[in-house]
Amino acid sequence: MSSNSQPIATVRDLRKSYGSLIAVDGVSFDIQEGEVFGLLGPNGAGKTTTISILSGILPPTSGDVSVIGLDTKTGGAPLRMAIGVVPQELAIYQKLTGRENLQFFGELYGIQGAALSARVTEMLEMVGLTERADDRAADYSGGMKRRLNLAIGLMHNPRLLLLDEPTVGVDPQSRNHIFEGVRALNKKGLTVLYTSHYMEEVEALCDRVGIMDRGKLIACDTVAGLIASLGGSVIEVGVDASEKLDQVADRLRQMPLIKEVELTAAESEESETPRVTISVRTQQPNRVLPPLVSELAEVQASIHSLNVREPNLEDVFLTLTGKNLRD
Repeated sequence: MSSNSQPIATVRDLRKSYGSLIAVDGVSFDIQEGEVFGLLGPNGAGKTTTISILSGILPPTSGDVSVIGLDTKTGGAPLRMAIGVVPQELAIYQKLTGRENLQFFGELYGIQGAALSARVTEMLEMVGLTERADDRAADYSGGMKRRLNLAIGLMHNPRLLLLDEPTVGVDPQSRNHIFEGVRALNKKGLTVLYTSHYMEEVEALCDRVGIMDRGKLIACDTVAGLIASLGGSVIEVGVDASEKLDQVADRLRQMPLIKEVELTAAESEESETPRVTISVRTQQPNRVLPPLVSELAEVQASIHSLNVREPNLEDVFLTLTGKNLRD
């Protein structure tokens, strides 16, 4: 993504409600030309509704949304040509072959003759369906249908691709094929809005990430920026459960180098004794580790494991929303 790129899409104070149900609540963000912008959030967070409004499928209740400078409510054909949509629900005709599906959707966008044939061939090759091009889509595996779904969204060579959970429920091979295809397209200049339940995909693919929860955008930054906001590494110590651990946690919280201390129950198949994991967040783990071990030794806590790890995007999500992405 170029540092001087301009927004290809702009969302300002977007709201969408269905009676008393508020699906999107005052969301604002920009998508820069040439970037991959990720949207994370649990089911029901408002991601799909936001994508539907961006594509012009749904009207907003209020707020301003534009793509390539066109209002999504009035952009018409120029807007539709600029946007490719790969919905979460498959948008393919099961009784048609893969080739016929692509030809049909290409014709809807006004592509004809030799140009249509060439584009169909190109898309089949890109998603790895050349050898199965003349089989009915109904006979495709789930992963192959997802790949065809992606190819359809790209037939008219859009400037902005909206991908809503493109790899959910597919086999690892198809998932990797879709992932690598999106990465290659982005390197050629395609702008992508990407929603996914797979944290590792978003971390590896997206330039910036917006986190949605209950219709609101609660954070938006680069992946590195979001992770840095947590404030350092995490020391995880597994110990036998003890009433004295709460006292240890309180003393640790008083230490200036420690940002956060949590106690969580831990399962162990090796012992019937209840165990607890003490998680300590700090920017200086090497300086915090000795007093942490000393505090545990003072209450004669039995240490079974010790791990120091760097935070990741899932830590950010759990901290901000208090729930796992797959809930």
